[in-house]
Amino acid sequence: MPSPAPAPAPMPHSPNGPDPAALSRIASWCDEREQRDGYLTDLRRLVEQESPSEDKALLDATADLILELLSVRLGEPSRTVRHRHPELGDVIEAEYDGDSGGTVTVVGHYDTVWPAGTVTDWPFTLTEGTLSGPGVFDMKAGLAQGIWALRALRALGLPRPTVRFVFNGDEETGSVISRPLIERATEDAVATLVMEPGGAWGIKAGRKGVGIFNLTTTGLEAHAGLDPAKGASAIHGLADVIRDLVAAADPARGTTVNVGRISGGTARNVIAGEATCLVDIRVSTQEEIERMDGVLAGLTATDPRVTLTVGGGWNRPPMRPGAAGRRLFALVDGVATHLRGPLAELYVGGGSDANFVAALGRPVLCGMGALGDGAHARHEHVTLADLPDRMALAAGTLLGLAGDRVPEGA
Repeated sequence: MPSPAPAPAPMPHSPNGPDPAALSRIASWCDEREQRDGYLTDLRRLVEQESPSEDKALLDATADLILELLSVRLGEPSRTVRHRHPELGDVIEAEYDGDSGGTVTVVGHYDTVWPAGTVTDWPFTLTEGTLSGPGVFDMKAGLAQGIWALRALRALGLPRPTVRFVFNGDEETGSVISRPLIERATEDAVATLVMEPGGAWGIKAGRKGVGIFNLTTTGLEAHAGLDPAKGASAIHGLADVIRDLVAAADPARGTTVNVGRISGGTARNVIAGEATCLVDIRVSTQEEIERMDGVLAGLTATDPRVTLTVGGGWNRPPMRPGAAGRRLFALVDGVATHLRGPLAELYVGGGSDANFVAALGRPVLCGMGALGDGAHARHEHVTLADLPDRMALAAGTLLGLAGDRVPEGA
């Protein structure tokens, strides 16, 4: 067996970055009561406007709200495109011209995993220093922070790059329509900042690749009592396949396998003719993608009369920082060090739209959004005290990127 893939070398912490006096002004502005109250008002509106990935009407209403918030907080964009889709959430591109050259793409998704009506019994709530509500952590707090980060630079008269916001409504279902739009919107950018949730004064420099697969076995139906030998159980065959697939996981290499749902069969006394399972595979390297492809291709049921069909595929490639990404981390770390201290460099199992950008070799950082916990869970929340620093981190990063060109090797 090949040895585990080595972890990437640590990115150097850098004391360089924007003018410390400008960063201090940004930090003070973000911590003012007026700004905090305005930000919380926007966040409340975003959370109370539900946006389940499968509800087109609510997604459209959320996209309308985002365009309204952009206009109110930043004025009318220099350029706006709303890429409409008949079933999935629209993709919003809103660009604000800078005064110092260079373009930074700020990415976030507005769809959530929470069904319509969740906010009725779980409203936006401030309790003991945390804000909770459906989608507040993943990732509506980050959407608002991106808008307010640019607002800070404009309000303080500080240099700013052109900022291209890309907000999509299909991330939780795989970013099928938004992926090519995100890739195009980051092509000429000096950097891409993804406003997904962050960690404890850290940002996500690496993410795992994600595979979403459907495994379907087809057997022969028969009466379980009268003609058991004539049947070939699709459920039993699926159990064989699941056993072998799960055994191929290798956590030491960063590869995990989860079977999230199983369905099949017709009745207790009928040998099942069909069965299906939904599988989630996470990997850290391209080599592991290739190995798991081989595992999937070689899966078989013990009973040769049971056939297997593998559907789905790799939804997101692994996010591994290249040279341009390391330089971007160093810049953001310099901003963070002045504001509060050096950043933690986080590598996580979840995928995001940052994976697509990183796979193209472009400088990108994820987890620029809020600190909190409970993504996709009922204890979802963000930490109130952390929000001003996070807003200042995003604003300081934009300041540091003002006037930049696309880095060599991007």
